[in-house]
Amino acid sequence: MSHSKIKGRTRAQESSNAIERLYISMRHLFSRGFYKPMGISGDALRESLLLLRPEIYGSIAEEKVELSGLVYVIERLPAGIEECQFVNLTADEGYSNSHFKSIVPPKRRRNCFRIDKDQMNIEVTRGRSEIYDILTHLTFLFIESHKIAYKVLINEGNATIREWEKIEDVVLNNKKLSRDERDVMLAHMANVLGRTFEEVQRVHAELSEKNNPDRFFQIIYWLGNLAINEKVHNLKRAITFSPVLREGIGHHIYGEIWANNIKDILNQKNLLERPIHIISANMHSVMNSIYAPIVLPKQIKDNNTISLFELLSNDDNEDLRKQVMEYAAKNGLTYVKDTSGTNINVQIIDTEKIDISKTQYVINNSLESKEKPVLIVMDYAFGEQAYETMDELLKPYLCNKNKKHHLNVESVSIMGKAGILDGEKGDIMIPSSHIFEGTADNYPFKNQLKKQMFEGFGLGVYTGTMVTVLGTSLQNKDILKFFHDSTWNVTGLEMEGAHYQKAIQAASKIRGNISKKVKVRYAYYASDNPLKTGSTLASGGLGTTGVLPTYVITQKILEQIF
Repeated sequence: MSHSKIKGRTRAQESSNAIERLYISMRHLFSRGFYKPMGISGDALRESLLLLRPEIYGSIAEEKVELSGLVYVIERLPAGIEECQFVNLTADEGYSNSHFKSIVPPKRRRNCFRIDKDQMNIEVTRGRSEIYDILTHLTFLFIESHKIAYKVLINEGNATIREWEKIEDVVLNNKKLSRDERDVMLAHMANVLGRTFEEVQRVHAELSEKNNPDRFFQIIYWLGNLAINEKVHNLKRAITFSPVLREGIGHHIYGEIWANNIKDILNQKNLLERPIHIISANMHSVMNSIYAPIVLPKQIKDNNTISLFELLSNDDNEDLRKQVMEYAAKNGLTYVKDTSGTNINVQIIDTEKIDISKTQYVINNSLESKEKPVLIVMDYAFGEQAYETMDELLKPYLCNKNKKHHLNVESVSIMGKAGILDGEKGDIMIPSSHIFEGTADNYPFKNQLKKQMFEGFGLGVYTGTMVTVLGTSLQNKDILKFFHDSTWNVTGLEMEGAHYQKAIQAASKIRGNISKKVKVRYAYYASDNPLKTGSTLASGGLGTTGVLPTYVITQKILEQIF
């Protein structure tokens, strides 16, 4: 007779459990209204993050300070946050109308305000996913800061090591360093951080700014200084959530304002009755694909339009981009800059005002003006915000006379960046379904884009399930390997797909807001491969590698619309 044995948990199961605990802890702390990250209230968050050891945070569980993860996080949080003992998460509560100067992180569109030397306010207008993103980044930052304090405190916390005193002298007195002096400081920093001189030198260069070349020293000093104050003087850092934010989250306040603004413009331009195609993408690829070959035909090399798009993607070619934008504005494109707080800008393109014969696309000539498509190109949403914005956009428009206008939405196309589990940066993923991480919730759909459409471009093309995760910063190799190897057949991970599909299915199949025959298209290009060391998001951006897949996907979407 055989006896079943209870097996020990695998790393994937432990990781999955850690993500669930993180998720529950963050919601609990949000409901509570405040917590101290390095105090008892922050225990669950810290322990779960250390157990999870996400790929993006590298050596978070080791004694040495994690530098690539530090750069990744610093680029997504407001400048100066390392100096602040208090971080306050707020809704849009009018700070932009005050004397406070808005601080926008380079890699995240969010308004932040330095209230005084000790407090930073961060505006949250993109839903719960943004809160999870901020809290995990802050938790990482505080864990690393305590590593620094542990390294520099001696004599039972009554003194600091010599190297720390040298760093403190440079930072507090704002000393301008010669190249030789900087190398001396980098040597001291390497000792403090438990890293090689070469590693420290590289990160110093990455964080250097034109007007502040030694920003790296300041970041490390203030992180360490606040951790020392916590350990020695019990001056705990605290994170608070404003009452307005806590009351408003989950109620689509910003999404409703955003969607109504778009529909108002459609109404003003008499476009409400026209066939509408929604595209979630960036703010350049659709516009450039349609207009750039008309404006800049001489810039196309060897009859290959990708060469033109690569040229437009170059930072030095602002003049060329301006020419395309000016032409587009006169020929059917209306740019809608966001004022709602969603941070999602929009382009409305009326194809009736475009001479399609000059483009690479063909509209059936029998189409009358009123049947020519209108494109609504929306910038990337963030996590759960995808449900909020799409759900509101697909609702009927209520005009002044209280009359309902159901939008004639013929298709919704989603192009995004995602982590890939099979290929390399720049490869393409064509999903057949989305699943929610941590649940068995699944959204199969008929994707109008097929794998064979993308063959012959020199790119790897993969098909399978996409997993929608709580945050890309919460993934580790064990759980991703389980996703990849199991019968879920996951080919990639991203943060918005299931949220979009949930909104589309509800609007078309349950609520009757749009046609049941609405077509959907999903395609992603790989920003990283988190299963490969050195290929995570923390290893840097795509650069020009992303140009080809972005424009190939855009081209295939537009070919189907036209």
